[in-house]
Amino acid sequence: MLEQRRPQIALLVEASRAYGRELLRGVAYYARTQVHWSLLHQEMMLDSTVPPWMSDSRIDGVIARVDRHVIDPLRKLGVPIVDVRCNRKFSGIPQVETDNHRVAEVAFKHLWNRGFRRFAYCGFRFATYSETRLDAFRACVQQSGCPFTAYQSEGKLGSQLTTLECQGLSDTKPLTEWLSKLQRPTGLFVCNDIRGQQVLNACRGIGISIPDDVGVIGVDDDDAICLMCDPPLSSVRPDAERVGYRAAEILHQMISGHPPDREVELIPPCHVSERESTRVVAVDDVELAKVCRYIRQNACQGINVNDITEISNLSRRQLERRFREELGRTPHEMITATQLDRVKQLLRETDMTLEQIAAKAGYAHKESLSAVFKRETGLTPGVYRTKHRESK
Repeated sequence: MLEQRRPQIALLVEASRAYGRELLRGVAYYARTQVHWSLLHQEMMLDSTVPPWMSDSRIDGVIARVDRHVIDPLRKLGVPIVDVRCNRKFSGIPQVETDNHRVAEVAFKHLWNRGFRRFAYCGFRFATYSETRLDAFRACVQQSGCPFTAYQSEGKLGSQLTTLECQGLSDTKPLTEWLSKLQRPTGLFVCNDIRGQQVLNACRGIGISIPDDVGVIGVDDDDAICLMCDPPLSSVRPDAERVGYRAAEILHQMISGHPPDREVELIPPCHVSERESTRVVAVDDVELAKVCRYIRQNACQGINVNDITEISNLSRRQLERRFREELGRTPHEMITATQLDRVKQLLRETDMTLEQIAAKAGYAHKESLSAVFKRETGLTPGVYRTKHRESK
């Protein structure tokens, strides 16, 4: 009995970015678990053209980052196509994309919860995703009644995305001028992690303290880029794997002769991966801001409220009162919260023992750390670590 021919699916998706790699992972998972496909993929960049082998191969369907420069060659293949770029709408091609309105809402909520009440946005002009995120973020800020300002690098309409993003490397002067005029503290949402790195470099060059003066959050949660930033960049993590999985589901439906259920499907983001660029409590009170900065920088050295009082111009009673009025917590509670944030990070990201983590977080004994952790989170450190790893 002859083996049934496996459908061949071409993937025109870049592997040069974390988002593209997650898309491919989602498609691959669907192909492994739900269908019997052969996946054809060539290493490429975001704006690469359609490779010649696609027109010479017997292809049954395509999942692609569709744009003007590839649409005609793809249509000539005469097979179902699913677009996972959504830069513009092409007739008869369903789209699956990250919900950029939800991305902006998540970024705004994160900055709001950090205490920011002034907001800014930085992106790339004419980049569709950047324009959408700008509009959605502006709407969130306007609803809150807070001040807002925005800056986008100049670009040329119709330029490839990589060209628009590279513009951010050559507009240092206008960018730094805009950044220098921001009132402080300001919560700054950047359109993606690439822009975030450019902004953080500019801030460092003109002495803007991150996150005390400006808290910065990006999009994509690209580990390579976020960790290269100084300080490491907080970022909204899109569910790109789910985007890829749904694109594969829709393509399978089309190959089977059924039209897609909808023209555009939007996938909400996962969460915010918080790093040092927003790890702050933003307050206008200069003295309180100084104390909060001291706590953030020294909580894991085992400091207590007496240590804080020594570096402050306020008495302990005044400090306690201002903390309650402005932040709704005591200095001791902030120290504990800062220590536990560090503990959670080490539990998630390392295999350190609890004894090692206790020393890194300012606790003399692992037993005292365990007691505080259970009291504040309702979980033991071991259960927290297990639950996090199971959810990955």
